[in-house]
Amino acid sequence: MASAQAKWSVSSSEDEADVSLTSSKRPPIDKLERPKMKSEVSDSDETLVDEDETDPATASKTASGAIKEKDGNSQQSREKQKEPKATRMDSVKRRHEDSFLHPPCEDVCGVLQRGAPFNFFLTRVEGIAGFFNSQALHLTDILSPLLGTLRQSAQFNYCFDVPWFVGQYPHEFRSLPVLLVHGEHRENNLRLVKQTSPFPHITLCQAKLDIAFGTHHTKMMLLLYEEGLRVVIHTANLISADWHQKTQGIWISPLFPRLQPDSKTSEGESPTGFKADLLAYLFAYHFSSVTAWATIIEEHDLSEARVFLVASVPGRHIGSSKHRWGHLHLRKILRECTGPVINPSTWPVVAQFSSIGSLGAESGKWLTGELLDSLSAIYISRHEALLERPHLHLVYPSVDNVRTSLEGYPAGGSFPYGQQTAQKQPWLRSYLHRWQADVSGRTRAMPHIKTYLRMRPDSSEIAWFMVTRSPMDMEHTIHART
Repeated sequence: MASAQAKWSVSSSEDEADVSLTSSKRPPIDKLERPKMKSEVSDSDETLVDEDETDPATASKTASGAIKEKDGNSQQSREKQKEPKATRMDSVKRRHEDSFLHPPCEDVCGVLQRGAPFNFFLTRVEGIAGFFNSQALHLTDILSPLLGTLRQSAQFNYCFDVPWFVGQYPHEFRSLPVLLVHGEHRENNLRLVKQTSPFPHITLCQAKLDIAFGTHHTKMMLLLYEEGLRVVIHTANLISADWHQKTQGIWISPLFPRLQPDSKTSEGESPTGFKADLLAYLFAYHFSSVTAWATIIEEHDLSEARVFLVASVPGRHIGSSKHRWGHLHLRKILRECTGPVINPSTWPVVAQFSSIGSLGAESGKWLTGELLDSLSAIYISRHEALLERPHLHLVYPSVDNVRTSLEGYPAGGSFPYGQQTAQKQPWLRSYLHRWQADVSGRTRAMPHIKTYLRMRPDSSEIAWFMVTRSPMDMEHTIHART
């Protein structure tokens, strides 16, 4: 697969593992309801142009760049200097107490049941009407003891606030073993090691990237309970800001039971091949701490998974492995598992994301060429001719979206798009549309979520839906019409 960048992640990309919620040919799905999170397509003349990507935890970025700090001689600065410095343990305690701001939902089991069979959810957002959060989840809900008696967990992610996310575990689970899989290097790696030093129950695993510009964007949780196993693929960093006033997406698996002791490890596969794809992704890390989780997965029955996993790993993939990873794997899934669509060229593809990289001097170099070929793939019999490509709509927050958001201009720090890059691809503006999510009450909750879908022209039906971590390297959830 030739992707603009390679990342480790539960997603479809050169180094990420993605989940595609796609219904396979078994069981058949005649029609899917419209997703609850709707990014409506509306033309925009303003596009957010920000500086190069920075730490998502930094809240000092605006739509046009960094805000300068106030003069050190200001009254505010002098008063701050008089304040006693907080100790490290004070900081840990304070972040642990953050979890009380988001008490777990008492009906979390009911929320999951109502979300079946696709199990796609949005995160709770502070500052919107309560009924818009009635089917949404917070990290404390995902880790709630109501979902099972946790024994150990693995957290794959890009950006961490370790004391904060430890505080999101319920008290009784807070010292259980956690494997933290990351892609940090040099100073950032040392900083992460220092963050985890007060927590002896956390083990670090640094993902190795075989290419110079790779990043580890996987956002996945593996949760092992006494009662079974659960896999969670989502779009949020493990930092407080990502779970507060942003729009994020989550896919939560059913509780996968343990296989009988005499079962073969190849048993417990789903109609979508979810188990095999997840195992292949974990083995690609080549670390014993991660492959130990592969062994755990082999011991469980994942047959109830109704999604496809589209994984990405760094490297150059040729021959038979070319269609195993990234958007070419997505293309293969759509060709094999989507049902017939009447006048498919009229069904547009809508791609919504929160970062933009270099896409070339012309749209056809990659975006409306190789990528759109994958996103518009459908089943075609040998007697049918190849169809013309559908329209492509790109949803990306405008400056006004950011200005009027719940977070204000600081939200712009989560939408990196370098000005120099933008000047090299002015053609992109003709594809861009503002973010709008009135149906879910999240128009002012800026989207860190990334979604792709193919829909009927009147928006009444979708052929498939995918949620992912990055624009081109995805943690996907695809719902496919069959």
